[in-house]
Amino acid sequence: QAFPWFGMDIGGTLVKLVYFEPVDITAEEEQEEVENLKSIRRYLTSNVAYGKTGVRDVHLELRNLTMCGRTGNLHFIRFPTQAMPRFIQMGRDKNFSSLHTTLCATGGGAYKFENDFRAMADLELLKLDELDCLIRGLLFIDRMGFNGHPECYYFQNPSDPDNCVKKPCNLDNPFPMLLVNIGSGVSILAVYSEDNYKRVTGTSLGGGTFLGLCCLLTGCETFEEALEMASKGDSKNVDKLVKDIYGGDYERFGLQGSAVASSFGHMMCKEKRDSISKEDLARATLVTITNNIGSIARMCAVNEKIESVVFVGNFLRINTVSTKLLAYAMDFWSKGQLRALFLEHEGYFGAVGALMELLKTTDDS
Repeated sequence: QAFPWFGMDIGGTLVKLVYFEPVDITAEEEQEEVENLKSIRRYLTSNVAYGKTGVRDVHLELRNLTMCGRTGNLHFIRFPTQAMPRFIQMGRDKNFSSLHTTLCATGGGAYKFENDFRAMADLELLKLDELDCLIRGLLFIDRMGFNGHPECYYFQNPSDPDNCVKKPCNLDNPFPMLLVNIGSGVSILAVYSEDNYKRVTGTSLGGGTFLGLCCLLTGCETFEEALEMASKGDSKNVDKLVKDIYGGDYERFGLQGSAVASSFGHMMCKEKRDSISKEDLARATLVTITNNIGSIARMCAVNEKIESVVFVGNFLRINTVSTKLLAYAMDFWSKGQLRALFLEHEGYFGAVGALMELLKTTDDS
């Protein structure tokens, strides 16, 4: 397959792009390399920000990876889906279509933007199923590891906030696993092998809901800002707890007084509304969405009789509040039977799966 090698996942909120930068280029290849391929490589690898909104997640870079007999570094880049027209424009400016490479794309945007790619940049997309790509990419990165460290981790003592620690682990026998993909919305898959899985259910209350509600409630503009606010807030000022109703625990059914009985339940009372901060609202929104995802995931795990639950997706990026909350919820409600697992490259597996498909099309031809 001709360089450059890209895999792309165009989601509802974010576009994820992985780029394989070969480091084993021979002098001969270097000479034959056309100028616009050089310029694309230089542009991508020498910048960590692109335009106003593109970001290269340098800390996620996978170094000296072997793919398709070539050695290189895998770069992880993301930008908001609303910047897609500018990205396509850049593809045209850098004369991408002259490189005769296939652009493999997955996610809803592969369908939504297909005509724009063709009309604006003369590029044909090879469209791929996002859930196929997600599973393939996830298993590949887990096998490769994260520069000598495991890709996967969990929290030890999730029910004890003071001693809750992040621990690496291996997905040696991953199947069956319940895969909970939290993007703009949420998809839940029961995965029995690399090629055998089903979508069990989903919920429209996902990362997009958290950010959308946060923007409405607090006037924030970005995911980073919303999380920053949430990290400083106290959701107990917004949510009605069991003890607010019972005066303590609901002992008969083992419900602790500190459990949430009604998310946002205090907000029907004017005095409470007047006394809360934007930070409290951001935290309550985060906790509400996260708990709902955790509770649906747990029910699916019980129904499908699956013990390992793997959470992925960009909602979990820089979001330790939610990862710890999910770990706690799985552990507590299952009485220690279910373990929540997380992955370092949380939102990028679809794009990696698309890249692998690109390399597969070469092997077949």
